[in-house]
Amino acid sequence: MLVWFLPLFLVFLMIGLPVFFGLLAAPGILLWLAGQERDITLLYRNVYNGMDSFPLMAIPFFMLAGELMNRGGITMRLVEFSQAMMGHFRGGLAHVNILSSMLFAGLSGSAVADTSALGSMLIPAMEKQGYTRKFAAAITAASSVIGPIIPPSGIMIIYAYVMGESVAALFLAGIVPGVLVGAGLMLMVKLQADKYDFPVATKKHTWGERGQASLKAFFPLMTPVIILGGILAGVFTPTEAAAVAVAYALIIGLFVMRTLRIADLPDVLSRAGITSAVVLLLVGAAMAFKTVVSLSHAPEAMAEFVLALTSNPLILLFLINLLLFVVGMFLDAGPAIIILGPILGPIFVSLGVDPIHFAIIMSVNLTVGLATPPMGLVLFVASSVSGERVETISKAILPFLAVEIVVIFLITYIPAISMTIPRLTGFAN
Repeated sequence: MLVWFLPLFLVFLMIGLPVFFGLLAAPGILLWLAGQERDITLLYRNVYNGMDSFPLMAIPFFMLAGELMNRGGITMRLVEFSQAMMGHFRGGLAHVNILSSMLFAGLSGSAVADTSALGSMLIPAMEKQGYTRKFAAAITAASSVIGPIIPPSGIMIIYAYVMGESVAALFLAGIVPGVLVGAGLMLMVKLQADKYDFPVATKKHTWGERGQASLKAFFPLMTPVIILGGILAGVFTPTEAAAVAVAYALIIGLFVMRTLRIADLPDVLSRAGITSAVVLLLVGAAMAFKTVVSLSHAPEAMAEFVLALTSNPLILLFLINLLLFVVGMFLDAGPAIIILGPILGPIFVSLGVDPIHFAIIMSVNLTVGLATPPMGLVLFVASSVSGERVETISKAILPFLAVEIVVIFLITYIPAISMTIPRLTGFAN
């Protein structure tokens, strides 16, 4: 009877019940109907146990660091740096939008933070230069999915926590795929710029002006270097690296750049606390949901079903990509990873797929789902920031989603894209 927990959960999502409550109500109701009241107690106890984890503390710290960077005007410095480097190309502001997302990814690791922070600045600016609002919102939403791919990444921390993998290995494996997504989006913008005669954002900057922009952006750009460098050198753990990122953001905001005030801190802490609470509650509920998954023996049944279709790992990877893409349309990446990771991960590891490689396939696919209609979260954030309807943005984003889907299949079938850096640094076999 417990195998019905997933269909019931999907029904709850379809009627509009929040994911957190659906994750607890679906298994709770089935356990009650099965007369397993003792397991209901275990289910709800695991909500707290799922959040009570040292590695997960990295998530609120990275979110706080991102809020501090954004409030301190660091986002603007990244945009100015991007404009100095790429603003002179046709479709310059669209290229600036993508490059800014790639740089901002190294600060916050959040697609939602990227969309709201960069969208509020770049969507009005793009509209003034003659871009349609729907195109500006679409490129902002499409490029924001780079946030959780390039390290630091909240969803990769969650995956590592659930599946027992190395956070550092996942961070390193996400670098090239994230850059590849950005390059693919820039190529699509170039094709559209030539076809629709997009405007040039600025005149070509001299190398002196670029140098000045680089100096202004130097301290923000050092954030991912400090985070990754410290982790790889063994100076601190990923959780400690997140705390270091907060301290670094405070120091450069309050004392170096002096763009952050003490009076700003209560609101920054409040915003970071609310966002972190939402994520951690979802993680706790999903870990409790995972308990029922194990009780129902669904992973074993799923493994038998999948392997009965075909034993060819290449075909299975194609089918799983389709499944993850559909799941990503309706379910946020964090809960999807916690629910599906323990089911799908062991299947592909047993077929010879490297666990780090599969982690990147799953993380990138579900991250792209954040910008996929009809329920992609960043589509709603982009709609809120731009004032454009979600349906309109959804149509405009389709060419960029096509690029991201191509990148997903490249990552899937060319393991070297994600595995080269972890192997060179000794974090993967």
